[in-house]
Amino acid sequence: MHLADISLVDWSRAQFALTAIYHWLFVPLTLGLSFIIAIMESIYIKTGNEEWKKLTKFWMTIFGINFAIGAATGIILEFEFGTNWSNYSWMVGDIFGAPLAIEGIMAFFLESTFIAIMFFGWSKVGKKTHLLSTWMVAIGSNLSALWILVANAWMNNPVGMVFNPDTARNEMVNFWDVALSPFAINKFLHTITSSYVVAALFVIGVCSWYLLKKRQIVFSKRSMAIAVIFGLLSSLFLAFTGDSSAYQVAQKQPMKLAAMEGLYKGQEGTGLVAFGVLNHKKKAGDNLEEYLFKIEIPKMLSLLSYRDANAFVPGIEDIVYGNWHYNIEPVSKRMERGTQAIISLTKYKDSKEKNDTAAMNSALTEFKQTRSDLGYGYLDKPESIIPNVPLTFYSFHVMVILGFYFILLFVVILYFVLRNTIERKKFLLRLALITIPLGYIASELGWIVAEVGRQPWAIQDILPVSKATSHLSASSVQITFVLFAILFTILLITELRILFKQIKIGPKE
Repeated sequence: MHLADISLVDWSRAQFALTAIYHWLFVPLTLGLSFIIAIMESIYIKTGNEEWKKLTKFWMTIFGINFAIGAATGIILEFEFGTNWSNYSWMVGDIFGAPLAIEGIMAFFLESTFIAIMFFGWSKVGKKTHLLSTWMVAIGSNLSALWILVANAWMNNPVGMVFNPDTARNEMVNFWDVALSPFAINKFLHTITSSYVVAALFVIGVCSWYLLKKRQIVFSKRSMAIAVIFGLLSSLFLAFTGDSSAYQVAQKQPMKLAAMEGLYKGQEGTGLVAFGVLNHKKKAGDNLEEYLFKIEIPKMLSLLSYRDANAFVPGIEDIVYGNWHYNIEPVSKRMERGTQAIISLTKYKDSKEKNDTAAMNSALTEFKQTRSDLGYGYLDKPESIIPNVPLTFYSFHVMVILGFYFILLFVVILYFVLRNTIERKKFLLRLALITIPLGYIASELGWIVAEVGRQPWAIQDILPVSKATSHLSASSVQITFVLFAILFTILLITELRILFKQIKIGPKE
């Protein structure tokens, strides 16, 4: 690969990462706040208490501000598949495009239809009709997330498809294998519950600010009560889905798991690193220690990964160089078969053009024997399947630490909310306020683990990122990167100013 191509790949990755990171700053609040609003309006309909209507309308305004800008960044993100990743779109568009198309339809009909009633129908439709619209917006938002996450899960665990040598494309053979794979289900549940936690932290933080300012006391206590219960239940379920997601990663993406734990040499009864500092000089194949310092829970990684405390967990070196004792084949062998698959596919196409049936059948037979390793034929060296270990490791561990901190925070706040003394706990209120950005950081770190840990694959074991880009000049991607960075930053600053202004004004009496 030429240097210019490497530059194009890196800039394309950077642009997509930039768009995704900014987009995800808006999505979690939308997903979680929609259900909090629906719960509040349900209480209003049940009790007839106008205070609950005031709560609902205020948080609905916050939802609307966030929803509008989040939708704009999401549209740009989907367009980048066609502009920057056309080879990817060509090879798997039939599969990847299906859930995105369903998402678009659901977003249009559910969200776009009912959101108008939710915002403007208070005096135009009945109370129950309005409540139904609010719930449909919440369900529609989360169903949109479902299909996007199904598409992303397929990139990590490609199922329900077959490679067509005549078109050189992967084609779907079973939609339900794609939509209902355990990997997709766990990814969806884990991602949306993390969003619920972010939204709960946001509501609690804003209410804490009001209580510190001695404003909107009743409003804040009631909002906080709903948010803290919603957040605690979500955070507990988040821990459960996190365990299930990690189990799926161990089965389908062992290299990602090894990077998450900084594990270079596999062993039986592997311990889980609760906290550690990596040796940044460590490389695969050398004799340096993996850690400068670590605190480990004995055998826990084996138990969580394979439901067996004594199970062997492969490390980075086992996966790259092979471990015949545990039937792990070296990457070099897969690269050889991948290269042979490329040669056989080329022979098949040439024979087809010449209408040489015997040569076609021979080449096709050879290809079928090696096609499962086709993607490895595009790799430069075995070590290229190793992702950025420090970034994956630290992102994962900080995310987990924050997750347990959120559970503790919810429990403590709920205790004082139930005792009706939360407004007196100034330190706790300040802590809740500064925890708002920590929720967003934890959510973004989860995506870093998921996407960086999968590198160098655009589609796990099938298509390297280096072969997924469009035929563009690196300079054109650099220009759009800068333009998007400016645009998204302006959008973020604009939203924050509008949000802060609306929060400062507070709910209308």
